[in-house]
Amino acid sequence: MTRGATQAIGVDIGGTGIKAGIVDLDQGKLSSDRIRVSTPEGAEPKAVLAAVREVLDTLGVGDSDMALGVAFPAIVKGGRTLSAANVSKKWIDFEAEKFFEDGLGRDIHFVNDADAAGIAEVRHGAAEGQAGLTILTTLGTGIGSAMIYDGVLIPNSELGHVQRAKHGGDAESYAAYSAMEREKLSWGDWTERLQWYYSYIEFLFSPDLFVVGGGVSKHPEKFLPLLKLRTPIVPAVHRNSSGIIGAASLAADGPPAVVAAS
Repeated sequence: MTRGATQAIGVDIGGTGIKAGIVDLDQGKLSSDRIRVSTPEGAEPKAVLAAVREVLDTLGVGDSDMALGVAFPAIVKGGRTLSAANVSKKWIDFEAEKFFEDGLGRDIHFVNDADAAGIAEVRHGAAEGQAGLTILTTLGTGIGSAMIYDGVLIPNSELGHVQRAKHGGDAESYAAYSAMEREKLSWGDWTERLQWYYSYIEFLFSPDLFVVGGGVSKHPEKFLPLLKLRTPIVPAVHRNSSGIIGAASLAADGPPAVVAAS
C-alpha cells in the first residue's frame, strides 16, 4: 500500500468479538461506525476468516484498495501465528497472513492485537509523546501487552502469561477481566488481583507509564484509583477501538524499508 494514505481499515479479532472500522490516519480515530460480530465458537481459521469477510462487507469495504490491518490474539512473526490464546489451537504455527490474503484476495498486515493497541495509544492516545518505557495491557478475555520504548514497539511481549509461582497458572487466568466475570468478583476483590499483577510487572521492568486498554477501560474509576503503584497508570484513550486503529496504522505504514549492507 502507498505510504501517505489518509485512511486505512482495521480489524480486531478477539476471543469473544471481531470488530472493524475505517480509520482516519491523520487524527488517529475511527471515521466510520465500528462493526462488530461475535467470534465464531471454537475460533477456527476458516470460521474466523468468514466472520472477517462479513464485517468488511457490512462496513462496505470488501473490495476497497485501502490498506488493511488485522490484529489477532497471538504471537505474530513473519505473518505466522505462533501461539493461540482464547482461540483454536489450529492457529499455532499457522501461516495466518497468507491464509487471510488468499481468502480476501488482497494484501493485509497481520499483527498481535495488544501491539496494535499500543501503537494506537503511542501515536494518538494516552502514551503520545511519552519518553522511556510504556507498557500497555489489555484486560479482557485474557491479558495482552505491548511494550513501547521511546515510541518504538518491542513486539510480542505476552506479559499476560507470566506465571504465578506460589499458586500456579498464569496472570491472565487469575487477573483478566474475564476472571472477574467468571468468578463473580467485586471490583475491590478483582483489583487486589490486579495489584499483584501490576506490582510484579513494575518490579520486572520499571516502566515509565502503564496504559490500560480493553473493554474494562470504559470504567477506570472502578479500579484504577485503588491501585498503589510507583508508575503512573492511565486508561487507554481509544478504549476498545485501539486494536482497530493500531492495525490500520501499521498496515498504512507499509513494509519496513530495507537498508542494504555497505
